[in-house]
Amino acid sequence: MDKVRWGIISTARIGVDLVIPAMQGQAFCDVTAIASRDLHKAQAIARELGIPKTYGSYEELFADPEIDAVYNPLPNHMHLEWTVKALEAGKHVLSEKPSGLNTAETEEMGAVASRYPDLKLMEAFMYRFHPQWQLARQMVLDGEVGELRTIQTFFSFYNDDPTNIRNIKAYGGGAIMDIGCYAISTARFIFGEEPKQLVGIVEYDPNMEIDRMASAILDFGRGTAEFTVSTQVEPYQRVHIVGSRGWLQIEIPFNAPTDRPCKLWHQKGGDVKEIILETANQYTRQAEVYCNAILEDTEVPTPWTDAIANMKAIDAVFESDRVGGWVTP
Repeated sequence: MDKVRWGIISTARIGVDLVIPAMQGQAFCDVTAIASRDLHKAQAIARELGIPKTYGSYEELFADPEIDAVYNPLPNHMHLEWTVKALEAGKHVLSEKPSGLNTAETEEMGAVASRYPDLKLMEAFMYRFHPQWQLARQMVLDGEVGELRTIQTFFSFYNDDPTNIRNIKAYGGGAIMDIGCYAISTARFIFGEEPKQLVGIVEYDPNMEIDRMASAILDFGRGTAEFTVSTQVEPYQRVHIVGSRGWLQIEIPFNAPTDRPCKLWHQKGGDVKEIILETANQYTRQAEVYCNAILEDTEVPTPWTDAIANMKAIDAVFESDRVGGWVTP
């Protein structure tokens, strides 16, 4: 096998607009089929993107022996069911973040995956494969900020449409699940360990009942990570990584543009240096490393234990707000 043959379940916009075109631009990917419970919608997207096969149900796609891997961009509350069914059908699975609705769901997916050791299951935190994050992590490891002390993350957008899936509580909507998962993941990625305890505060929309703003402090023992995320304030994102002898600032940390270089700024010894990164598509990079793991039968770069740890921290933010104090993930 010199290419991974992909089946896409659902016509979610993240897949149609970002992930599928990125996969199609990767040498080791062949987007073979797309399935939707609305066959006409699947056919329309297939024509638009040049996908040869369409199915009117996810089960039909799973039954196709020409599909090696499944990309699951379904709503959060559907990740567990359809990731498990894809694994049981013998397919590798790349599942969108967050991994599930809670830790129990994420652990259940991991338990099923452990029964199929030849299959690769990975959570799609694409930001980790962008050159700006690869560089930032290496610079921290190389001591370019001195001893890592704190990470500050802000991530927001404005969406108060009650019909939008991000604002439907039963579907796993809300700021923490949608974008807070990034803030937690990046802190764990850069520190290279798990928080020992955390404290959070959550503000809920009185009508939609989803969390519309949340802030938290994660205590890593040797330093902290702080974040604020919101789905109802002006769009903005920035990450600051600060150490004992310097700092890094990432300009567009999560929605990295694909048509121009990204920037980060580094200060050490009083001088601020602007670093221009190569233009890159983080979704293409993600597809490349994931396909290589399948083709070469190596471990995926982000193991499912990472997804479980991230969801434990997400659950802990909600729990901290409920009890009004520090909790241990």
